[in-house]
Amino acid sequence: YAQPAGKTAQIAVLRQKATQQSQKIGSLVINPGGPGGSGIEAAVTTVSPGIVGSPLEQRFDLVGFDPRGVGASKPAIQCFTPAERDADRLDVDLDNSPVGVARQEGKIKDYVNKCEQRSGKDLLANAGTRDVAKDMDILRQALGDQKLTYLGYSYGTQIGYTYAEAFPQNVRALVLDGALDPSQSKIDEIVKQAEGFQKAFDAFAASCTKQPGCPLGQDPKNANAAFRKLVDPLETKAAPLAGGRKLSYNDAVIGVIQALYSEQLWSPLQRSLTELASGQGGRILMLLADIYQGRRDDGTYEFGLDAFAAIGCVDDKPITDPAVWLEADKRARVVAPFRDDGHGPSPVRDACAFWPVPNTSEPHLPNVTGLPQVMVISGTNDPATPYQAGVNLAKAINARLLTAEDNQHTVALQGNRCVDDYVTKYFLDPSVLPLDGARCKVAPA
Repeated sequence: YAQPAGKTAQIAVLRQKATQQSQKIGSLVINPGGPGGSGIEAAVTTVSPGIVGSPLEQRFDLVGFDPRGVGASKPAIQCFTPAERDADRLDVDLDNSPVGVARQEGKIKDYVNKCEQRSGKDLLANAGTRDVAKDMDILRQALGDQKLTYLGYSYGTQIGYTYAEAFPQNVRALVLDGALDPSQSKIDEIVKQAEGFQKAFDAFAASCTKQPGCPLGQDPKNANAAFRKLVDPLETKAAPLAGGRKLSYNDAVIGVIQALYSEQLWSPLQRSLTELASGQGGRILMLLADIYQGRRDDGTYEFGLDAFAAIGCVDDKPITDPAVWLEADKRARVVAPFRDDGHGPSPVRDACAFWPVPNTSEPHLPNVTGLPQVMVISGTNDPATPYQAGVNLAKAINARLLTAEDNQHTVALQGNRCVDDYVTKYFLDPSVLPLDGARCKVAPA
């Protein structure tokens, strides 16, 4: 933006027009999170089905966009080829000795080098959330909207409050669902998220152990140990699957994490662990891991994880001290014993410690003077963005908080009638907000 005559990015946009154009209020712009998630895909698969026949479908153009570097936008961030990503998923290295740490960090440095070579420093340096917020204001103008109406999920909440900080006068209505805490450090976020997924695992285990044949046994107190007994053998030998692929320890854990994002996936998670316990491989766990990794049926990838790394690295200060990472891993293992592999804490640094471009932002409390009141939704049992993060964001930007008592990550326009009613009324008229302390219980359509 400082060099308008310089290199440009093309932002992919998909619009579904309001069914009652004569009554149209404007555009409803959405982002599904990530970072690295495709707004185009989310518009088609998540939000569009959730508003069929509703006043939102009638009175808003639904607009999904892929942020710069993501999805169908060009140029796109890419680090690994599909073959390299497949190989990385099979590479299980849990050796925390000095030699093992050096080897693991060598692989991370190789990944960073590939990001620089294949994406270029220009794209990596300009892929941050502040740039995306500026793009979204250009998109607002291109759509012909005087003010922005926006729904952001997960990391999309960060795009939302970053936009609000830069362009408060251009906001009509914001719904921020599954909030990121704007001032939380990276280390605290890692630990809090680990705690959130342990809470989700405990809830799953409590449900599973009530049922005959639960692969975790019948006592929820023993569920962590039972889970480790199922997945630990994969550390040294991946489970062969039909078609020639193998389920690695990495993929088994990631598959479980994917399933813990929503209670709707608890049933396939239970079946997948039953498969593993009976020696039948892990077809379902691999499917879940493929969803998380963005692997398509033809073996190609969406490259969302590469964008996740790149955007995260320019949105925060790098942490280069191994001692900080060692302490973070210690804390994470304590609060999430189901993830503890028993090899002890690791000082291995993340890709951002070796990133080739400097960060362009860092966590902070947004200055949103002049912002109209917006809505934050936070789930009491959200594993990925714990409830308190939403409380903190709402306080930071003086938003109205809606509490959803639900076992999933994000809920808006996904079938909870109570939540959807609040969201619909607010988007139609931003002066209509939930009452202070409003709560929605689990009530799927």
